[in-house]
Amino acid sequence: MDGIRPGKRAFMISAGAAALALAAGPAALAADPAPGSSAGGKAGPSAPAGYRVTTELPERISVKTATGATTLTAKVTNRGSSETGAIRLTVAGFQGLTVKNVAGCTKVPEERLPQGANSAYSCAIGSLASGKSRTYDVTAHFDLKKQGQICLPVTLRNTDTLLWQQGPVNFGTRNPVSDAPDTPLMLNTANVPAGSATSTPAPSESGSATTSPAPSESGSAAPGQRLPQTGVPSVLPLAGAAAALLALGGAGVWITTRRQSRR
Repeated sequence: MDGIRPGKRAFMISAGAAALALAAGPAALAADPAPGSSAGGKAGPSAPAGYRVTTELPERISVKTATGATTLTAKVTNRGSSETGAIRLTVAGFQGLTVKNVAGCTKVPEERLPQGANSAYSCAIGSLASGKSRTYDVTAHFDLKKQGQICLPVTLRNTDTLLWQQGPVNFGTRNPVSDAPDTPLMLNTANVPAGSATSTPAPSESGSATTSPAPSESGSAAPGQRLPQTGVPSVLPLAGAAAALLALGGAGVWITTRRQSRR
């Protein structure tokens, strides 16, 4: 090796590294974690001054085409200047996305699920120092024949004060390949099942559409699905007008504040 010129030696090292990367194949690339995103997130309308809590979901996930199995992470970050004190994160699934488990969290009973959700887990967080984060490993099932959303509301202690809510936000693809072993899904993209039409159906003779509306480009649910969305302060779904999370024992309980107002 002493007789090899520096330029040739650098070339040999680069070639060897490239060969190792090729040998590792796509699996090595897939192991890299996807960057996080707060897409579909908004601060709660009643969040106390000084609180700046946000959440992040991966920009992309991979779903086993045959089984629908997938994993992802839910990250909570304190972007304020002081500790948060006790807060609570809820991870809720909608439509084709079912949350199977969130490590270190408590499953919300079916009768106490947030409105429209098919599953949810409640995660008690003692406190987050300024600039610190906590990440939760989520196991889920995604029915690739449907659209699927996830929602991450964060509440103050065991109260109904909503600090932040991300979603319900879609995971999906607009270019499905039914025979691929894994299906990559992008955050904030409404899922289009393989073989389905991507455009809004033509209205029938009576003037109404004969099938459900096509998903919007923003990744939000079709209007007829009545799923709550963030972006408009008056329609934050999982606290305020629709429901709020309280703690009862070790599990999260969703109660409808709309019902309270009628009493």
